[in-house]
Amino acid sequence: MTITYSCVANGRAVLAELALTGGSYQEAVATVLKLVLLRAEPKTIMQMGSFVYHTLFIDGITYLCATDNALDTITPSAFLKNVSDTFLRNPLMSQEHFSPSNAVAADFQQVLGKYMMKYNKNQDNTPISTLRSQVTDVKNIMSQNIDEILESENRLSIFTDRTNDLQTTAKESQNTSKALRRMWWKHFRKVIIITVALLLSIIIILLSTKVIPT
Repeated sequence: MTITYSCVANGRAVLAELALTGGSYQEAVATVLKLVLLRAEPKTIMQMGSFVYHTLFIDGITYLCATDNALDTITPSAFLKNVSDTFLRNPLMSQEHFSPSNAVAADFQQVLGKYMMKYNKNQDNTPISTLRSQVTDVKNIMSQNIDEILESENRLSIFTDRTNDLQTTAKESQNTSKALRRMWWKHFRKVIIITVALLLSIIIILLSTKVIPT
């Protein structure tokens, strides 16, 4: 997850903004700001195009950021809280004095940049990132077990061919085949368990994310 854009707006007028990546955010931001004013909700999350827009609405001021991933809602929320705290601590940032033409806008753009870099750098320590890493580990284990199953099946096929060529006794072939099949089923059960764990992890991630459709 990366915070790619952020801004502070008074009503629908953007006071300060910063984009770390290329692309046009203006149209989407204008739509989001309009919806925030209509709903007047403290927090909103909206999916628009390839970005997810998070907002914090306090006393007519909207703090907004765009991310490239809908799974992590914790990092954007913390970012917006830090930005709003900094904004409100500065008396020059009040609604009465702060305007798009004010030189303070350039200074606050630096504040946005500082926090964007901070939270983008620390994103690997978030719970969502940790869970995503755990899901990746499960997928790797599952792939490894599938390879072991295929290898076991291949050994079973080779052994069967050799026993036929060597005309070994039917009893010996049957016993060995059973042993190899038991090993195959053992690995297959592992795959089933790991698959269920992976699906549960994905469900937990999806349930932890609340995206408001536009």
